[in-house]
Amino acid sequence: MSEAVINDSILTAEAKKRVEELLEEEEGALNRYAGPLAVLLSVLAVLMSLFHLYAAVDIVPAYLLRPLHVAFALALVFLLYPTAKRFRHKLKWWDVLLAVASLAVVCYIIWWGDELGDRATTPNNIDVMVGIALIALILEGTRRSSTWILPFICMLFLAYALFGPHLPPPWTHKGYELPRLMGSLYMTLEGIFGTAVDVSSTLIILFTIYGAFLQYSGAGKFFIDFSFSAMGGKPSSAGRAVVMGSFLLGGPSGSGVATTVTLGSVAYPLLARSGYSKEAAGGLLAAGGLGAILSPPVLGAAAFLIAEFLKISYLDVILMATIPTILFYLAIFIMVEIDARKFNMQTIVLDKNDSALALAKRYWYHFASLLAIVVFMLMGYSPVLSVFWATVCTFVLSFIRTDSTLIPYEWFRGKLPWVRGFWGSGLVKALEGGSVGVLGVAMTCAAAGIIVGVVTLTGLGLKFSSIVLDYADSGGQALVNFWVMLGAERTPALLHDMRLLLTAFFTAAIVWIVGLAVPVTASYIICAVIAAPALTKLGVPDFAAHMFIFYYAVLSEVSPPTALSPFAAAAITGGGPYRTTMQCWKYTAPAFLLPFMFVLDPSGVGLLLGGSFKNLAAANWGSVAVVTITAAFGIAALAGGLQGWLLRKTNWFERTMLIVAGLMLVYPKPLFDYIGIALLVAVLLMQKRRPLAAAT
Repeated sequence: MSEAVINDSILTAEAKKRVEELLEEEEGALNRYAGPLAVLLSVLAVLMSLFHLYAAVDIVPAYLLRPLHVAFALALVFLLYPTAKRFRHKLKWWDVLLAVASLAVVCYIIWWGDELGDRATTPNNIDVMVGIALIALILEGTRRSSTWILPFICMLFLAYALFGPHLPPPWTHKGYELPRLMGSLYMTLEGIFGTAVDVSSTLIILFTIYGAFLQYSGAGKFFIDFSFSAMGGKPSSAGRAVVMGSFLLGGPSGSGVATTVTLGSVAYPLLARSGYSKEAAGGLLAAGGLGAILSPPVLGAAAFLIAEFLKISYLDVILMATIPTILFYLAIFIMVEIDARKFNMQTIVLDKNDSALALAKRYWYHFASLLAIVVFMLMGYSPVLSVFWATVCTFVLSFIRTDSTLIPYEWFRGKLPWVRGFWGSGLVKALEGGSVGVLGVAMTCAAAGIIVGVVTLTGLGLKFSSIVLDYADSGGQALVNFWVMLGAERTPALLHDMRLLLTAFFTAAIVWIVGLAVPVTASYIICAVIAAPALTKLGVPDFAAHMFIFYYAVLSEVSPPTALSPFAAAAITGGGPYRTTMQCWKYTAPAFLLPFMFVLDPSGVGLLLGGSFKNLAAANWGSVAVVTITAAFGIAALAGGLQGWLLRKTNWFERTMLIVAGLMLVYPKPLFDYIGIALLVAVLLMQKRRPLAAAT
């Protein structure tokens, strides 16, 4: 489980309470028990982690692994998450009843095994009743562990499947009766037990356990200390340290909110001393935290789903994310450097006793643990085995120093009680935290499986894509007419480009809107099955379409009303939540125009390095270099335009030129690149010739 380290010394009681509420909104409001009940639930969580670690190295059939994963998750959710806030920290009889019912339903599924799938098209009455019970349990578990909105959306999709003949065109379909729907949703390895739960039961939980091992071995604290020690002596030192720290901390954390809070509780005093306003500091912290979901080698849970949907290696997903991640952090770094000049920030000494080199020499093994996954995958191991052995490496390497060991040396020497000493060790806490940390994602994946099952059964994905393409076709014709009025030649290529531009815009808007209400993982799954086909029909490679959707699903993390990261940062800094969100948008806006480069032109796909290691040999590296460099210049131009500052303060004409230049440079066409570079150079020359203005 990702844990945020809240520094009480800089937070008021009210701010600390607000931060904890936002963390609970992100990760769920867990019950805290004491005594035998706490031990019992801890044992259950540890058993869940041990079972999945065993499944990583031995063959557990999918028809067993996936239902057992859901059973563990449902039982723990009902026992650990209260029905409502007023029942917090109190285990009620209905919680136990729901946990037992979850186990009973899954026992029924496992008992029948293959026979259940054989009668999926003609289920009996008991099969239907068990299916209804399973869906009800999943919806309630999802409501408890995340939000009521996703279960509500699931019910809308179920209603769509049942009442298709009564819907208005173009949404009409023949409709499906309850037995046929239940057979499709849970009696085969599709629907609920399909791709999403498959990924949750293999990759996601193993990466969550791995992150917990890193965290409890002290890697998180080391990454923060190293970042702050490495960045010193410049007016932008505090901002740079936040960006570097968020990149390193994002791996073991895996949560945008947790990364924001952990880093913010340490970094905000430095940002304030440097000259950041409350809202600007909060926006920078939230933008850095957002990078936790985008950054290799771990990325967010949705990244594992990309690999499964596309049937590619997770190493290929890491490869695709490499250049966009560099450009994302480049955007924030440029913003930080502009901040230092724009606000005439003060040079501060970051109060860390040890140098970065000394820390690296002392705790080098934390870097080795973080990179172990990539090393094992490059050696040819599967992603599942890679993360398993990376977890083992983290455990073994933790014994290098006494302050990082996951089992205290005193326990081996007999100086701690044999059972109690071991049970209180970092190893047990990491195993428990790995299971508890995956519960929300597991419930989201199971609920999303309901949506995917309905979409597959009814053909909604193709229908939705046709509707989007129809709108794009109408709008594309209008845009073509506009360009013809300006003197352009009407060609099929121009119409295709305009249709693709509008389809990408509509898709981004859909993903964004869906992401306002549901977590990143759910918004990616929903939009991958209903929106991605529209892009692929226009010739966009499937991997580029999915990465486009993934990035805009992540953007929802900083968009009201679910802008949890900026709201958490505002609680730490004391700034206004919505003004902090706008500042976060300012820091992230340049980088989030990048996904359009993936889909608007074949050269833009170069940012994803061809989508796999197999295509690297055939890659046009000249084209990759050009599109990367133009994207970097585009980010710099947009950063200057949004900040109203480049070398010095811009006037309205220069600011407009910079924004236009940025938009031109992120549209991967040679003509637009030339225009964008010319505008950027013109602004630079204009600013060079003008005296330095006082910062405002």
